[in-house]
Amino acid sequence: MTTKKILHVAECDKFIPPYIRFINKNFNSDEHEFLIKNGMANDELEYAKNICLTGSSSASKVNHHIQLIIKMHRADKIILHSLMDIKMVQILSVMPWLLKKCYWMIWGADLYAYQLKRVTLKEKINEFLRYRVISRLGHLVTYLEGDVALAKDWYGAKGTYHECLMYTSNLYKKYKLPTVDKVRVNIQVGNSADPSNNHIEALEKLLPFKHQDICIYVPLSYGHQEYAKQVIKQGKEWFGDKFKPLTDFMPFDDYLLFLSSIDIAFFNHKRQQAMGNTITLLGLGKTVYLRSETTQWHFFAEKGVNVGNIEKISNLDCYKSHKNIEIIKNYFSSENYKNQLSQLFDK
Repeated sequence: MTTKKILHVAECDKFIPPYIRFINKNFNSDEHEFLIKNGMANDELEYAKNICLTGSSSASKVNHHIQLIIKMHRADKIILHSLMDIKMVQILSVMPWLLKKCYWMIWGADLYAYQLKRVTLKEKINEFLRYRVISRLGHLVTYLEGDVALAKDWYGAKGTYHECLMYTSNLYKKYKLPTVDKVRVNIQVGNSADPSNNHIEALEKLLPFKHQDICIYVPLSYGHQEYAKQVIKQGKEWFGDKFKPLTDFMPFDDYLLFLSSIDIAFFNHKRQQAMGNTITLLGLGKTVYLRSETTQWHFFAEKGVNVGNIEKISNLDCYKSHKNIEIIKNYFSSENYKNQLSQLFDK
């Protein structure tokens, strides 16, 4: 019996090494091959015979795309982890016969790139190619139906929708939290130094509470550092010592401990983003505020998860929501994730 071949194509972002470990642990690794571009999480990759990591030299990048073409033709299924690689999009646009067996893991930025202004001819051509590719993809993978609706509306996507949690960062994690007797309210604003966090607008909404016993933590360790400097300058000016920018990378376990200390989180993104943070915080029973027009807001509302509307902040009351914990625990479980991947790989 011939072993089916499932090719995973990705840049080595922080989500990818844990994803590969999960696949190799829970599925037949002989059926899966990972063609990985050099990225920020290279050091977290563990050696496995089914992983091919591209180097950072120009020759390595050229070889990566040659291997991509060869391996995509040999594969039974192609899992595209984001469509941010424009070279890959260009290749797929001239090989449309591959698109029916492609499964697009929708990350967010690759979908909402539709909203970016195109000025140069090159930018307009690349967006035209993205439209050609997305409209013909055979499969769309996410757990946010709202993102699938946007892909259909913006790009004419016709692919089959597969509900899947996508990455282990989205799974419920149980923690034994230390009991802390405190009055101060710990607040998190945003999850990175990406301008899409709209930090300054979010901080402005907290100004009425600046004289309360609060501490505002703002993760800024990765993203645009010039933007981070602007956020830090404004935050210090408005909140003084109550503003705590986090500019150093934290090991995963340390970051989880940090999240466990948060009482209220404000995510002012206008698109799907920071879902790992959001799910972890809600799974801990924390109070989370989102923009009500986002696809993640509607997703949580449909699941019965209580989230606050960032446009309607009237107080800084926070309480542990046991209802939210149970919903997150059941839906974002490792078992559910494994079942979803099984259906994705076996269909």
